[in-house]
Amino acid sequence: MNPTYKWYYLDKLKEKGKAGLRLKLKLKIVLLIFILLLATGPNIHVNATSPPANITVQLNQLLMKEPALQGAIAGISVRSATSGQVIYDYQGNVRLRPASNMKLLTAAAALNVLGENYSFLTQVFTNGPIKKNILEGDLYIKGKGDPTLLKTDFDQMAENIKKQGINKIKGNLFGDDSWYDDVRYSLDLPWSDETEHYGAQVSALTASPTIDFDAGSVKIEVKPGLKAVDKPTVKMTPKTNYVKIVNLAETVAKDGLKAITIEREHAKNTITIEGTIPVKAKPEKEWVGVWNPTLYAVTLLKQSLAKKGISVTGKIKTGTVPDTAKILTTHQSMPLSKLLVPFMKLSNNGHAEILVKEMGRVVKGEGSWEKGLQVLNTELLKFGLNPQTMVLRDGSGVSHVNLIPANQLSQLLFSVQKEKWFPSYLNALPVAGVRDKMVGGSLRNRMKGPNTLGKVKAKTGTISTVSSLSGYVTTNSGQTLIFSILLNNMIDEVKGKKIEDQIVTLLSNQ
Repeated sequence: MNPTYKWYYLDKLKEKGKAGLRLKLKLKIVLLIFILLLATGPNIHVNATSPPANITVQLNQLLMKEPALQGAIAGISVRSATSGQVIYDYQGNVRLRPASNMKLLTAAAALNVLGENYSFLTQVFTNGPIKKNILEGDLYIKGKGDPTLLKTDFDQMAENIKKQGINKIKGNLFGDDSWYDDVRYSLDLPWSDETEHYGAQVSALTASPTIDFDAGSVKIEVKPGLKAVDKPTVKMTPKTNYVKIVNLAETVAKDGLKAITIEREHAKNTITIEGTIPVKAKPEKEWVGVWNPTLYAVTLLKQSLAKKGISVTGKIKTGTVPDTAKILTTHQSMPLSKLLVPFMKLSNNGHAEILVKEMGRVVKGEGSWEKGLQVLNTELLKFGLNPQTMVLRDGSGVSHVNLIPANQLSQLLFSVQKEKWFPSYLNALPVAGVRDKMVGGSLRNRMKGPNTLGKVKAKTGTISTVSSLSGYVTTNSGQTLIFSILLNNMIDEVKGKKIEDQIVTLLSNQ
């Protein structure tokens, strides 16, 4: 071989050797980076005040290995309740649909704007004189947003009218819902939710069937007959002729199929019940939103007047109270601090939207979603939140357009701790594993283990493809951690709740 070429090839071999060493070194560096990424996960921020490394690793592994999260989006934020420092952040600044975690914002703003002792009034007026036990004029009932009016409250109003010597009303019975605007549904409410109690129309004058206070709805209960040939019985609460029931259901043998449907016709108050229910089967219960809750409330008042022996010669109508009218009686709701319990524990959408409209009415003189959401955004600034990072379309979270980062929710939960009304806020959150409905709420059947039972207070959230959970957990070491878990694009929301429970349980074990 030519000596020149010999040295050329030796130099090339040396260069290859050096290149190989460099390649091995690069591979080692890449492998080390990969291992570090595996331990910390994508978009993870761990603060110096973070919990022990093992919890960070456990959370990251759970998120990366959980099959139900494949193709989904998770946003998780964990803070120290004492310092507010973020100690775990998994895509915490990514805007995600919060579902009913939106109610955390609405409740905080309402407490700040309206106050713990705020209550809703319902007033009854007349524009005519009372002569010989006859009211010669019209009767007006004016609603100012109370979502807790029950049939018994209308009975009490009728009793108060009776005590003023009125046995007959020679005029019409008007419902005045002008305290709010006439927009009945929030901007993005799905049309399919129109007849559901959680999608019921929002009106300043409305009524609830039970102490769950699902305003603007009736409760339907279907019981099987004693024998297969007997017709199932249907009970409606409150009992009213405002809603018509068409019962096409059938009682079948004990081993037969239970398949009952309860549906209201669009824009009408006809509820049709179809399907089969076996002998001795548990009753089928459903809450159905009514069409036009204003007239629903006025109808209940007329029924209560009749019950007290007061006849009305005129018709049921809607209209505003004349300036010259005088008050006959007033009903006052429970204070906001108590209303928060059914609102938050049972995740009542109607309460959320009423609170938004009420804030708009009180602060800006207009009871609308537009003005109420303006007030909400202003209040969030006071808690250190940045509304520019969010999209807010309603007060309940039913909209799929709402977007909030998990870090913003955890920031809210940290900031509200300093407010004088915080005890009422905290008391309104569902408590894990506690069976009492008005304590455990939507968490009463979750996280019943010894490390979480009674130690987790958090707001749940569910809409199609979304599950969320944000609140407070007391750890084994006595710390309080704030967490916000937003899971979007889920195929199965039930699996999402199991993931949330696993995450919170891991936090509680610290």
